[in-house]
Amino acid sequence: MGTTRTHYPRTRHLPWSPGATADDLRVTDLSGLRGREVVVTEKLDGENTTLYADGVHARSLDSAHHPSRTWVKALQARVGHAVPAGWRVCGENMFARHSLAYDDLDSWFYGFSVWDGERRCLDWDRTVAFLRGLGVPVPRVLWRGVFDERALRALRLDLGRQEGYVVRVVDGFDAREFGARVAKWVRAGHVRTDTHWMHAPVVENGLGARAPLWAVRSGAPADADALAGAVGLPGEGDREAVARFDPAGATGDDRLVGVLAALLHGHGRDGGQGGRRARLAARLAGVVGMPLARRVADLVGLHPMLHRPYPDEDRRAGLARLSLAAGLGPLHAVARATATTDEAREQVEWSALHAEEVAPLDEGALREAFAGLSADAAVRCRAEAREAYARGRVGGVDGAVAATWRWRSGAFPRLVQLVGPAGSGKSAFARGLGGVDTYVSLDELREARGARADQRANADVLREGLDRLDGALAAAGTTVWDATSLTHRQRSLVHAVAHRRNALITHAVVLVAEDELIRRNTRREHAVPPEVLTAQLRRFAPPYPGDAHRTWYVGPSGTIEDEV
Repeated sequence: MGTTRTHYPRTRHLPWSPGATADDLRVTDLSGLRGREVVVTEKLDGENTTLYADGVHARSLDSAHHPSRTWVKALQARVGHAVPAGWRVCGENMFARHSLAYDDLDSWFYGFSVWDGERRCLDWDRTVAFLRGLGVPVPRVLWRGVFDERALRALRLDLGRQEGYVVRVVDGFDAREFGARVAKWVRAGHVRTDTHWMHAPVVENGLGARAPLWAVRSGAPADADALAGAVGLPGEGDREAVARFDPAGATGDDRLVGVLAALLHGHGRDGGQGGRRARLAARLAGVVGMPLARRVADLVGLHPMLHRPYPDEDRRAGLARLSLAAGLGPLHAVARATATTDEAREQVEWSALHAEEVAPLDEGALREAFAGLSADAAVRCRAEAREAYARGRVGGVDGAVAATWRWRSGAFPRLVQLVGPAGSGKSAFARGLGGVDTYVSLDELREARGARADQRANADVLREGLDRLDGALAAAGTTVWDATSLTHRQRSLVHAVAHRRNALITHAVVLVAEDELIRRNTRREHAVPPEVLTAQLRRFAPPYPGDAHRTWYVGPSGTIEDEV
């Protein structure tokens, strides 16, 4: 039996909406919005459409065929398997031009609400996450906060390009509450065509630069050339690897990062492996955001390990650690797609057999187990639990809780280790951190000896810095280590001191595009020679998640854009 079809309710107009007609409903009582957190999204000029696990319809439950509905039916065929039985996804079919012409859409379908089998609308954040997992974008958010009529009345739209906005409560709500929890503002005279769009020739709205990324998320065949253009690397990429990539049912961001890693695994081969990862992550962050950029770069860096022999007795622990940085499914899919020899393909398949025995710890249960602790104590316990699991010392969450009792009090020192080339903004970021007790800067130690740029006494400077670090951690509190820390070896010297003092280790990895680094370097008070910066970029091998208890990824704005 198919899912019961449900008519999407009419959205009432806000009292100040100029586009309401005599036939429209108006909100007469705003008490359902007042005092509540709301999100305001752009109202798109399309056709209201509902997707189910087993079908799709427009606002009318018996909507007939129309050429503009063909594309959204194909979308439903790709993503319907991921919609739970009894659920529905409501949104806007943007394929055909109605009153407004769009030329920069992320997709021809935008979702704005998801309803479960109990006829409850999911809260906004769960809605966004669920839709992203399907590969469906949401309309642009214009404002979010506790309902403020003055703020909403003050919103200024481009009425030649935007139809209006929709306001809804951030919390979830029952279908019976719809009229009180959702409302809209529509421009005056919003229907500006003489012929209804359904009776006119279909004119497609235009897709923008990000559309190939959303197409991949939704399960559409990957267009390697379009993807390379979308991430600002036209003409680059391994098209054959993309054609071989098998997502094994993955959708959403998991599918996108795998496809991008297969496409870009050879990007920047003129530099070292680490330097390539850093450049790729910084380059992609401006397009797909730091979390996805970091995941793509980590897949690029890690997947070649699966092409090579690995001691079977150590393989489970190795795979468990790899799973911290990159899901084992995408990792093996990328390794398969990029393997070019029979030996490499054989090694990938052998690794995949072992991976079937490596079930990751339940992250939700792990977070719940340590939910009552301080933030740092919870981070430490989760990190130590994962490591104990990787080493085979514990078999599940219950064992992990028992094995981490010594860190539950939070009575341990903290180390923040900065990681990144000169001029990336490490020091500026660290100086903005609160609660720092000791600041160890190798540049300042060199300056105290006579010159910041004098590298001749590096061994002595490093030794002095490590001694200061040891003393600071012994006294507890929070210490910042300010140095480039470009390689694993450089970081390991600091880690040895931190481990001896039982410190919580946080990596603050600063990822800035190469052209921006060069620009910043020319403006620094203490600029490094261009050839030194180039050498640093070639050596820069960012740490992977799991190399520290916690990793912050800091972008060019100097703010934390991702935390693992």
